[in-house]
Amino acid sequence: MAENSFFPITNWSEDDKPREKLMLKGKSVLSDAELIAILIGSGSRNESAVDLSKRILASVDNNLNALGKLSLSQLIQFKGIGEAKAISIIAALELGRRRRSEDAIELKKITSSKIIFEIMQPIIGELPHEEFWIIYMNNSNKVIAKSQLSKGGITGTLVDVRIVFKTALEMGATALILCHNHPSGTLIPSDADKQITRKLKLAGDSLEIKVLDHLIVTENSYFSFADEGIF
Repeated sequence: MAENSFFPITNWSEDDKPREKLMLKGKSVLSDAELIAILIGSGSRNESAVDLSKRILASVDNNLNALGKLSLSQLIQFKGIGEAKAISIIAALELGRRRRSEDAIELKKITSSKIIFEIMQPIIGELPHEEFWIIYMNNSNKVIAKSQLSKGGITGTLVDVRIVFKTALEMGATALILCHNHPSGTLIPSDADKQITRKLKLAGDSLEIKVLDHLIVTENSYFSFADEGIF
């Protein structure tokens, strides 16, 4: 057999078949490519599902976060990936993103800017557009709720101060944290960021609702107004 000839999964040993490997040894022993191979089910005449998965992963430097950003049209550019397989990959990675978000919500008490980042990064850190969110808390700094205030283009978003504090009063919140993302990846607050922070903090002071921090969130990091002493 030539070195590069195709050897289909059906001819592999039971230990090397992704589904059987998961059943026999558990999910943690499977590589990312093997897990994706289970999702897509089959490869093509000249390429196994695992090899196809490896090729897709290699295109994004084996980075699952980057894979999760590929669109349906980008995925179906790979030979052997049709709409159904592309949708399976997108759906699975979106479930993973939502799971990370729910895991983060379990960190209910805010004690540092890092915890805020862990809560919000899965929600807004990888978006291609800007969103502004409010985290509402009680007097123990425990999260009551978090809410998207606005959604805008990549150049910015609008913030309605009245809606922020109307919601806070309805929920009985005594403190707020402001969060928005910068799709560009920059962690430098703009003049508009500083202006809306001052405006919300001033409004909160008059209602005895504290604005404790404002986080700018990107995919891998964050900027805390409180940590940087901008308040």
